Amino acid sequence: MDNPLRRPVSNAPDGPLLSCMEKIEKTLNAKSMFSVMDTLELLSRQKGLTVHVSPSGTACYITSMMFYVEIQLEKDGDVMDVKLAHFEEAPVVCDDLVQLLRMKNYDAFGKILEDLSNMYQIPGNSKMKAKGYLALQALEKDLYSMSLLDRTQDLNRVTEVLNGKVGHLVPRTGGTPMNIEFYISPYQVLEAELNQGSQVCGTKTVVTIESTDALHKLPLSPLIVDPRAGEDSNPAFLQLTDELSMDLPALFVLKFHKPVPMSLSSIEEIQRLTGIQISGLKLAPLYELIVQSTLKEKCSEDLSTNKSCFLVSLPDCPKHCYFINKGSEKSDLAGALVSKIPFSHPKCVPDVIEILRHQVAYNTLISSCVSEKHINEDDSELLYFEVVPDKNSSFSVFFLHPVKENLACVVIDVITSREVQCHLHLNPQDPTLNSSDDFIARAVKRCMSVPVVMRAVFRNAAKVKADSETQDMDMEQQPEPQLEQTTDSNSLKESLSGAGQQDWVVTDKPNNTDSTKENLSTAKLEALGDNREEK
Repeated sequence: MDNPLRRPVSNAPDGPLLSCMEKIEKTLNAKSMFSVMDTLELLSRQKGLTVHVSPSGTACYITSMMFYVEIQLEKDGDVMDVKLAHFEEAPVVCDDLVQLLRMKNYDAFGKILEDLSNMYQIPGNSKMKAKGYLALQALEKDLYSMSLLDRTQDLNRVTEVLNGKVGHLVPRTGGTPMNIEFYISPYQVLEAELNQGSQVCGTKTVVTIESTDALHKLPLSPLIVDPRAGEDSNPAFLQLTDELSMDLPALFVLKFHKPVPMSLSSIEEIQRLTGIQISGLKLAPLYELIVQSTLKEKCSEDLSTNKSCFLVSLPDCPKHCYFINKGSEKSDLAGALVSKIPFSHPKCVPDVIEILRHQVAYNTLISSCVSEKHINEDDSELLYFEVVPDKNSSFSVFFLHPVKENLACVVIDVITSREVQCHLHLNPQDPTLNSSDDFIARAVKRCMSVPVVMRAVFRNAAKVKADSETQDMDMEQQPEPQLEQTTDSNSLKESLSGAGQQDWVVTDKPNNTDSTKENLSTAKLEALGDNREEK
């Protein structure tokens, strides 16, 4: 078949069509740039800031008395560059602001503008406001020096978060304030390992300065003389003299992204360290606050926070039902939601961070029993547990003995964020559950999940029950005098009590078939004891 005739391709542009397309492109670009400028102007005015546009229309200046932000745009509205200049300082390029505006994340950009404005909300003239900024810079330098104390080349982020004097510290860059990540749970660590490249964040706090009604003596220059000159490698600080400080109507603040439920004892301990009261606290039963905060975080829709019974599903075991006994507003069980912690000297920050770690570790264990699922199905297969607060940072988990159906109890005492003590209490007449106190404590530390720990305890108990039934069948097949049977039964109890870790190692072997993602008691978390390390 002959090829069809084709018209020759002309390189000459179609004059009228090309001209029309250029006009349309220019109009669209102009509208795009105008749209960006209009959005920036509206956003800035909402934050109480002034906006100026360059004669060319490609530069936008967001200004206040103490700082300005310069935004350079392409003609099509794309962001070229963003610079930030503080009072009497040269402008610096802010890559974080560039990325936010290129992604058109105006909410986050507006939040940074708001934070910058709040940093200068100190009463007085520009000179007084500049002193507040100088004090914040001095604090940041001291905190950064402390963050370097335990840092080595092979130190990973998780270790620094959990053990560093000031956690994992990220210095202030451009419009993003300094932040400290001070706790991360085993679940979050595992999630980060399973999703390479994703940045899973633990609990953070932001370092900033806020205005106050009263005057406070704040340092205007770094106070650390030698980071390792003090006792126990703690930094040595200069005396806060009049030459190094100034009375300002402001305080340094550790601010949380979400309010943290804290016990009254933890709050009082922090206030003793800082010498400053935390204002705006509303006391309530601590467990009620933990449940409310957990439900808000886990649930996409509003659920009643008056619920106390929660279903928790785990692989390869019956569903658990946890009743959270919220207690009352007694002094040792009360708490409050804390949004920020004020302080005036950098030396108290490491101890405050340690208290926060302790509290968040405790909260993590209680919140592991909370779920958006409530009892609304057949409960014949459920295992029931009651979580009851004890004094200070300990609590008890009550459950029915899986063999004798008497009450049993595990007491979990969170000594610090890194040390946990556990005690299993049984009726003296009941058979052992084959889970030592040391085994339970190790399991708690490695998964920080009450349901995962209780699953391990019940698996060990199932091994005991199976061995007991096997022994009973053997006795029935070979009848002996009653006295000897009694002796054998006692011997069986002694052997079970002395089985120790050997029995639970065997019990947990089937668990090796669980997938890492489905079962958080695998080798990643080592939630079921040292046998994970041996395998």
